[in-house]
Amino acid sequence: MSEPLHAWLDGGPEPDRATRKAAVKESLAELAARAPGHSVEVRVPPFGAVQCVEGPRHTRGTPPNVVETDPRTWLALALGRRSWDDAVADGAVRASGSRAGEIAGFLPLA
Repeated sequence: MSEPLHAWLDGGPEPDRATRKAAVKESLAELAARAPGHSVEVRVPPFGAVQCVEGPRHTRGTPPNVVETDPRTWLALALGRRSWDDAVADGAVRASGSRAGEIAGFLPLA
């Protein structure tokens, strides 16, 4: 990840949209590669979403297992700069469904 992203996570200025989008998409792709499957949908609006974690495929409507967070929180989780438990406890991560918490086992990605 780029220096502007690390600085942002440390409280610095927000990087440009293209930098944030690329980092989110790259990290979501890495998550999908490490946890292939379709049981949990991870959403980081407005930049991307992936289905991951082995298990039954979901094809219609809202998936039963969803993780949603903002780009800054997602990148902090992906880089190991924030814990899953803290992010869920303070509402920065919304995890619904019995399998959504399995994402924590694949973090950090870096």
